[in-house]
Amino acid sequence: MLDETFRIPLYADLAAVGVGSLQGALFAAGFKRLDLLGVAIIGIFSGVGGGFLRDVFLGTTPAAFADNWYLVVATGAAFIGMLLQRLLEKVDPVITVLDAISIGMFGAIGATKALAFGMPVVPALFIGTVSAVGGGVLRDLMLNIPIALMHVGSLYAVASLVGVTVLLGLLALGMAVIPASIVCVVVTALVRLLAVRFGWSLPEQRALSRIRLRRQRQVEQAIEEALHTGAITLPTTIPGAEDGDGDGPHRGPDAPDCGADPEPPRNGR
Repeated sequence: MLDETFRIPLYADLAAVGVGSLQGALFAAGFKRLDLLGVAIIGIFSGVGGGFLRDVFLGTTPAAFADNWYLVVATGAAFIGMLLQRLLEKVDPVITVLDAISIGMFGAIGATKALAFGMPVVPALFIGTVSAVGGGVLRDLMLNIPIALMHVGSLYAVASLVGVTVLLGLLALGMAVIPASIVCVVVTALVRLLAVRFGWSLPEQRALSRIRLRRQRQVEQAIEEALHTGAITLPTTIPGAEDGDGDGPHRGPDAPDCGADPEPPRNGR
Protein backbone atom coordinates (compact mmCIF):
# COMPACT_ATOMS: atom_id res chain seq x y z
CA MET A 1 0.00 0.00 0.00
CA LEU A 2 1.24 3.48 -0.88
CA ASP A 3 1.16 6.34 1.59
CA GLU A 4 0.63 8.78 -1.27
CA THR A 5 -0.69 8.88 -4.80
CA PHE A 6 0.39 10.71 -7.92
CA ARG A 7 -1.34 14.06 -7.55
CA ILE A 8 -1.15 16.78 -10.14
CA PRO A 9 -2.46 20.35 -9.89
CA LEU A 10 -6.18 20.70 -10.55
CA TYR A 11 -5.56 22.78 -13.67
CA ALA A 12 -3.38 20.01 -15.17
CA ASP A 13 -6.00 17.38 -14.42
CA LEU A 14 -8.70 19.59 -15.96
CA ALA A 15 -6.47 20.16 -19.01
CA ALA A 16 -6.19 16.39 -19.50
CA VAL A 17 -9.97 16.06 -19.21
CA GLY A 18 -10.42 18.90 -21.68
CA VAL A 19 -8.12 17.25 -24.25
CA GLY A 20 -10.07 14.01 -23.96
CA SER A 21 -13.39 15.81 -24.39
CA LEU A 22 -12.00 17.78 -27.33
CA GLN A 23 -10.91 14.65 -29.14
CA GLY A 24 -14.17 12.89 -28.38
CA ALA A 25 -16.18 15.77 -29.81
CA LEU A 26 -13.99 15.96 -32.92
CA PHE A 27 -14.55 12.25 -33.45
CA ALA A 28 -18.31 12.45 -32.88
CA ALA A 29 -18.71 15.49 -35.14
CA GLY A 30 -18.04 13.21 -38.10
CA PHE A 31 -21.32 11.38 -37.51
CA LYS A 32 -24.03 13.25 -39.43
CA ARG A 33 -26.97 11.86 -37.46
CA LEU A 34 -25.81 13.34 -34.14
CA ASP A 35 -27.24 16.63 -32.93
CA LEU A 36 -25.42 19.22 -30.82
CA LEU A 37 -26.40 17.59 -27.55
CA GLY A 38 -25.29 14.18 -28.74
CA VAL A 39 -21.84 15.44 -29.75
CA ALA A 40 -21.49 17.26 -26.42
CA ILE A 41 -22.40 14.13 -24.44
CA ILE A 42 -19.91 12.02 -26.39
CA GLY A 43 -17.21 14.61 -25.73
CA ILE A 44 -18.00 14.74 -22.00
CA PHE A 45 -17.86 10.97 -21.59
CA SER A 46 -14.62 10.82 -23.57
CA GLY A 47 -13.02 13.27 -21.16
CA VAL A 48 -14.26 11.99 -17.80
CA GLY A 49 -15.00 8.36 -18.71
CA GLY A 50 -11.60 6.94 -17.74
CA GLY A 51 -11.58 8.55 -14.31
CA PHE A 52 -15.22 7.60 -13.81
CA LEU A 53 -14.56 3.91 -14.48
CA ARG A 54 -11.45 4.04 -12.29
CA ASP A 55 -13.35 5.40 -9.30
CA VAL A 56 -16.26 3.01 -9.84
CA PHE A 57 -13.87 0.05 -9.72
CA LEU A 58 -12.26 1.49 -6.60
CA GLY A 59 -15.63 2.02 -4.95
CA THR A 60 -15.16 5.74 -4.33
CA THR A 61 -16.96 8.90 -5.43
CA PRO A 62 -15.99 9.73 -9.04
CA ALA A 63 -13.74 12.77 -9.23
CA ALA A 64 -16.03 14.26 -11.89
CA PHE A 65 -18.80 14.42 -9.27
CA ALA A 66 -16.59 15.77 -6.49
CA ASP A 67 -15.78 19.10 -8.14
CA ASN A 68 -17.85 21.38 -10.36
CA TRP A 69 -15.01 22.14 -12.74
CA TYR A 70 -14.65 18.67 -14.28
CA LEU A 71 -18.05 18.65 -15.98
CA VAL A 72 -17.84 22.35 -16.81
CA VAL A 73 -14.47 21.96 -18.54
CA ALA A 74 -15.51 18.73 -20.27
CA THR A 75 -18.68 20.37 -21.61
CA GLY A 76 -16.86 23.50 -22.78
CA ALA A 77 -14.13 21.50 -24.51
CA ALA A 78 -16.74 19.32 -26.21
CA PHE A 79 -18.54 22.36 -27.66
CA ILE A 80 -15.23 23.88 -28.77
CA GLY A 81 -14.29 20.67 -30.54
CA MET A 82 -17.67 20.58 -32.24
CA LEU A 83 -17.78 24.21 -33.34
CA LEU A 84 -14.12 24.52 -34.37
CA GLN A 85 -13.75 21.12 -35.99
CA ARG A 86 -12.08 22.29 -39.21
CA LEU A 87 -9.69 24.63 -37.40
CA LEU A 88 -8.65 22.01 -34.83
CA GLU A 89 -8.06 19.39 -37.51
CA LYS A 90 -5.23 21.59 -38.82
CA VAL A 91 -3.43 21.31 -35.47
CA ASP A 92 -4.16 17.62 -35.05
CA PRO A 93 -0.48 16.75 -34.32
CA VAL A 94 -0.56 19.08 -31.30
CA ILE A 95 -3.75 17.48 -30.01
CA THR A 96 -2.22 14.03 -30.54
CA VAL A 97 0.79 15.00 -28.40
CA LEU A 98 -1.46 16.39 -25.65
CA ASP A 99 -3.61 13.27 -25.76
CA ALA A 100 -0.53 11.03 -25.41
CA ILE A 101 0.54 12.99 -22.34
CA SER A 102 -2.97 12.88 -20.88
CA ILE A 103 -3.29 9.09 -21.11
CA GLY A 104 0.08 8.83 -19.36
CA MET A 105 -1.20 11.05 -16.53
CA PHE A 106 -4.47 9.14 -16.24
CA GLY A 107 -2.56 5.85 -16.13
CA ALA A 108 -0.24 7.06 -13.38
CA ILE A 109 -3.10 8.51 -11.34
CA GLY A 110 -5.19 5.36 -11.68
CA ALA A 111 -2.40 2.93 -10.79
CA THR A 112 -1.12 4.85 -7.77
CA LYS A 113 -4.65 5.46 -6.51
CA ALA A 114 -5.38 1.74 -6.75
CA LEU A 115 -2.21 0.94 -4.79
CA ALA A 116 -3.18 3.53 -2.16
CA PHE A 117 -6.52 1.71 -1.80
CA GLY A 118 -4.61 -1.48 -0.97
CA MET A 119 -4.96 -3.26 -4.30
CA PRO A 120 -2.26 -5.73 -5.42
CA VAL A 121 0.04 -4.92 -8.30
CA VAL A 122 -1.83 -6.70 -11.11
CA PRO A 123 -5.24 -5.13 -10.33
CA ALA A 124 -3.49 -1.76 -10.00
CA LEU A 125 -2.04 -2.29 -13.49
CA PHE A 126 -5.53 -3.00 -14.79
CA ILE A 127 -7.04 0.05 -13.05
CA GLY A 128 -4.31 2.30 -14.43
CA THR A 129 -4.87 1.10 -17.98
CA VAL A 130 -8.66 1.42 -17.68
CA SER A 131 -8.23 4.94 -16.34
CA ALA A 132 -6.20 5.85 -19.43
CA VAL A 133 -8.40 4.30 -22.14
CA GLY A 134 -11.84 4.14 -20.52
CA GLY A 135 -13.05 7.35 -22.13
CA GLY A 136 -12.48 6.00 -25.63
CA VAL A 137 -14.28 2.78 -24.78
CA LEU A 138 -17.34 4.63 -23.47
CA ARG A 139 -17.28 6.86 -26.57
CA ASP A 140 -17.44 3.89 -28.93
CA LEU A 141 -20.12 2.16 -26.87
CA MET A 142 -22.33 5.24 -26.93
CA LEU A 143 -21.82 5.63 -30.68
CA ASN A 144 -22.69 1.95 -31.15
CA ILE A 145 -19.55 1.29 -33.20
CA PRO A 146 -16.84 -1.38 -32.82
CA ILE A 147 -14.58 -0.52 -29.89
CA ALA A 148 -11.37 0.82 -31.43
CA LEU A 149 -9.36 -0.52 -28.52
CA MET A 150 -10.13 -4.10 -29.60
CA HIS A 151 -9.20 -3.73 -33.26
CA VAL A 152 -5.96 -3.30 -35.15
CA GLY A 153 -4.66 0.25 -34.88
CA SER A 154 -1.94 2.45 -33.41
CA LEU A 155 -0.92 1.34 -29.94
CA TYR A 156 -3.12 3.07 -27.37
CA ALA A 157 -3.91 0.72 -24.52
CA VAL A 158 -0.52 -0.94 -25.04
CA ALA A 159 1.21 2.42 -24.58
CA SER A 160 -0.59 2.94 -21.28
CA LEU A 161 0.12 -0.65 -20.25
CA VAL A 162 3.84 -0.19 -20.88
CA GLY A 163 3.95 3.09 -19.00
CA VAL A 164 2.05 1.77 -15.97
CA THR A 165 4.22 -1.36 -15.90
CA VAL A 166 7.33 0.83 -15.78
CA LEU A 167 5.73 2.84 -12.97
CA LEU A 168 4.97 -0.24 -10.88
CA GLY A 169 8.46 -1.60 -11.50
CA LEU A 170 10.09 1.63 -10.34
CA LEU A 171 7.89 1.72 -7.24
CA ALA A 172 8.91 -1.86 -6.45
CA LEU A 173 12.56 -0.78 -6.69
CA GLY A 174 11.93 1.92 -4.09
CA MET A 175 11.61 5.03 -6.25
CA ALA A 176 9.35 7.80 -4.94
CA VAL A 177 5.85 8.14 -6.39
CA ILE A 178 6.29 11.52 -8.12
CA PRO A 179 9.44 10.75 -10.17
CA ALA A 180 8.18 7.24 -10.99
CA SER A 181 4.89 8.70 -12.23
CA ILE A 182 6.71 11.29 -14.35
CA VAL A 183 8.67 8.47 -15.98
CA CYS A 184 5.37 6.67 -16.58
CA VAL A 185 3.94 9.71 -18.37
CA VAL A 186 7.05 10.10 -20.52
CA VAL A 187 7.21 6.41 -21.48
CA THR A 188 3.50 6.26 -22.28
CA ALA A 189 3.64 9.38 -24.43
CA LEU A 190 6.74 8.18 -26.31
CA VAL A 191 5.28 4.75 -27.08
CA ARG A 192 2.01 6.29 -28.23
CA LEU A 193 3.64 8.95 -30.43
CA LEU A 194 6.11 6.50 -31.97
CA ALA A 195 3.22 4.13 -32.73
CA VAL A 196 1.37 6.94 -34.50
CA ARG A 197 4.50 8.06 -36.36
CA PHE A 198 5.59 4.62 -37.60
CA GLY A 199 2.22 2.86 -37.70
CA TRP A 200 3.02 0.31 -35.03
CA SER A 201 0.19 -2.04 -34.12
CA LEU A 202 -0.38 -5.49 -32.73
CA PRO A 203 -0.86 -8.21 -35.38
CA GLU A 204 -4.38 -9.15 -36.31
CA GLN A 205 -5.28 -12.51 -34.83
CA ARG A 206 -6.18 -13.89 -38.26
CA ALA A 207 -2.68 -13.00 -39.43
CA LEU A 208 -1.27 -15.67 -37.13
CA SER A 209 -3.47 -18.31 -38.74
CA ARG A 210 -2.44 -17.12 -42.18
CA ILE A 211 1.23 -17.42 -41.24
CA ARG A 212 0.76 -21.02 -40.13
CA LEU A 213 -1.23 -21.85 -43.29
CA ARG A 214 1.42 -20.20 -45.48
CA ARG A 215 4.18 -22.23 -43.84
CA GLN A 216 2.22 -25.43 -44.26
CA ARG A 217 1.73 -24.72 -47.96
CA GLN A 218 5.42 -23.94 -48.35
CA VAL A 219 6.34 -27.28 -46.81
CA GLU A 220 3.87 -29.13 -49.03
CA GLN A 221 5.22 -27.36 -52.12
CA ALA A 222 8.80 -28.19 -51.16
CA ILE A 223 7.92 -31.86 -50.73
CA GLU A 224 6.13 -31.94 -54.09
CA GLU A 225 9.09 -30.35 -55.88
CA ALA A 226 11.50 -32.75 -54.18
CA LEU A 227 9.45 -35.72 -55.34
CA HIS A 228 9.56 -34.49 -58.93
CA THR A 229 13.31 -33.92 -58.83
CA GLY A 230 14.05 -37.19 -57.06
CA ALA A 231 15.58 -35.57 -54.04
CA ILE A 232 13.16 -37.41 -51.79
CA THR A 233 11.99 -40.97 -52.39
CA LEU A 234 9.11 -42.23 -50.40
CA PRO A 235 9.26 -45.93 -49.34
CA THR A 236 7.22 -48.23 -51.58
CA THR A 237 6.83 -50.84 -48.86
CA ILE A 238 5.47 -50.63 -45.41
CA PRO A 239 8.18 -49.64 -42.91
CA GLY A 240 9.39 -52.68 -41.02
CA ALA A 241 8.34 -55.05 -43.81
CA GLU A 242 11.88 -55.40 -45.18
CA ASP A 243 14.54 -57.83 -43.97
CA GLY A 244 17.89 -56.76 -42.70
CA ASP A 245 19.70 -56.71 -46.09
CA GLY A 246 16.96 -54.76 -47.83
CA ASP A 247 17.08 -57.01 -50.96
CA GLY A 248 13.47 -58.06 -50.85
CA PRO A 249 10.41 -58.56 -48.80
CA HIS A 250 10.84 -60.37 -45.52
CA ARG A 251 9.61 -63.98 -45.44
CA GLY A 252 8.93 -65.93 -42.34
CA PRO A 253 10.57 -69.29 -41.82
CA ASP A 254 7.44 -71.19 -42.86
CA ALA A 255 6.54 -69.01 -45.83
CA PRO A 256 6.83 -70.70 -49.29
CA ASP A 257 9.46 -69.45 -51.70
CA CYS A 258 7.37 -68.21 -54.59
CA GLY A 259 10.44 -67.78 -56.75
CA ALA A 260 11.53 -71.51 -56.61
CA ASP A 261 10.06 -74.51 -58.39
CA PRO A 262 7.11 -75.97 -56.60
CA GLU A 263 7.73 -79.17 -54.69
CA PRO A 264 6.38 -82.21 -56.59
CA PRO A 265 3.23 -83.65 -55.11
CA ARG A 266 3.58 -86.59 -52.82
CA ASN A 267 1.56 -89.83 -53.04
CA GLY A 268 0.37 -88.96 -56.54
CA ARG A 269 -1.42 -85.85 -55.43
